[in-house]
Amino acid sequence: MYDVIIIGAGVLGGSIFRELTRYKLKVCVLEKENDVAVGTTKANSAIVHAGFDPEPGTSIAIHNVIGNEMYESLCKELSVPFKRNGAMVIAFDKTDLEKIRTLYNNGIKSGIKGIKILNKEEALKMEPNLNSNIVGALYAPTSGIVCPFEYTIALCENAIENGGEIKLNKEVVDIKKENDIFIVKTSDEENIKANYVINAAGVYADKIHDMICPQTFSIRPRKGEYLVLDKSQGNLFSRTIFQCPSKMGKGILVTPTVHGNLMIGPSAVDVDDKDDVSTTPEVLEEIKKVASMTTDKINYKETIKNFAGLRAISSNNNFIVEENFTVKKFIDVAGMKSPGLTCAPSIALEVIDILKNAGLELEKKEKFNNNRKKVRFMDLSADEKNKIIKKDARYGKIVCRCEQITEGEIVEAIKKSFATTSVDSVKRRCRPGMGRCQGGFCSPKVMEIIERECGIHKDKILLDKKGTWILRGKVK
Repeated sequence: MYDVIIIGAGVLGGSIFRELTRYKLKVCVLEKENDVAVGTTKANSAIVHAGFDPEPGTSIAIHNVIGNEMYESLCKELSVPFKRNGAMVIAFDKTDLEKIRTLYNNGIKSGIKGIKILNKEEALKMEPNLNSNIVGALYAPTSGIVCPFEYTIALCENAIENGGEIKLNKEVVDIKKENDIFIVKTSDEENIKANYVINAAGVYADKIHDMICPQTFSIRPRKGEYLVLDKSQGNLFSRTIFQCPSKMGKGILVTPTVHGNLMIGPSAVDVDDKDDVSTTPEVLEEIKKVASMTTDKINYKETIKNFAGLRAISSNNNFIVEENFTVKKFIDVAGMKSPGLTCAPSIALEVIDILKNAGLELEKKEKFNNNRKKVRFMDLSADEKNKIIKKDARYGKIVCRCEQITEGEIVEAIKKSFATTSVDSVKRRCRPGMGRCQGGFCSPKVMEIIERECGIHKDKILLDKKGTWILRGKVK
């Protein structure tokens, strides 16, 4: 029996989870996959948006600005890399200049700090690799970059440290309410009870909603494909570069990542399949073509990965954050299209208010640990490295040469992990395999460490999800 169950462990579910563990509550997250942050949260643009896109005064605009302001301190508390690198929206003609003037006015009305319109010379001085045909740009210095899955894992680790629970591989198949108690049934026939249920199930939020509530919205996935380039391309731009947005989204962006790569994308195509994260050569080539308007300096021979993610577009084209009007104590947090990642910390606070107004007693804990410590060996000084190696020699052994990740960091990630230990779950936690060779050299060593630390035979170690075995047995 729980006070609150959260369905879905993306960045929204994780943000709400951590906030709830500030209180004397029994809280549980149910996630259908074998790790957190493996849906939309794993595959998006990783931008903490400044907030000039949404219509001023709307809930999206308000959450965007508040969420943006919260990220720096949150990432510091959780030991997650964050960089306030700034963003530009570039203009190629008078029509584009009118659009960025509208965005500028939006930003001013929403209270965005430092936003301004640049002429061509000012923009090119800041970003010399831009197309010289631009005529101006909007500049927003408060825009930032983060790693969404590292951030969500950190939220969940910290929430667990503060008494929260996560149940993985728990796909919800039915929800009933009896005597004011929710009974949530999972695919393995477990019935889990709670006083309140929060639906943060991403592209499946409509399916979860319809299990117990009258149908009021639907979710259609919008697929976005991306290219990731080696760190040799990461210094082409220091800021995130947007072209002018359209009705399908913010368009093709070119951005450095918080770890020093360059990322281009996304496309925007509405699809029917809520599990379709395939990429296609045709779409990737179209992304390159559109991005060439931003710059012709990208060397696509340095591409190390492509991927696709799904954005949850609701039928009313808006965020849905509300207690259901017919099924009390059931709260939808759905339709989290961009800037959902940015808004997540602020939306979590709104959900706390909704729960309070719905009757949940919120008594704060005397001791809430808001800090999560993580060693990033390559960021340490020489003295700090020597000290940690003296304590644990495994920090002196480089496993991933591309990202300079040590055995000590991998062991630490495995010990802290609440997920099924797979090659990709380790990768999401401390980055071995994220570099130029994409695990070509370090994956076998990571598997050896998993086998040693977890007692899982190599034949049983997964790449990621259920059924993704890497080895099928000896051939001789």
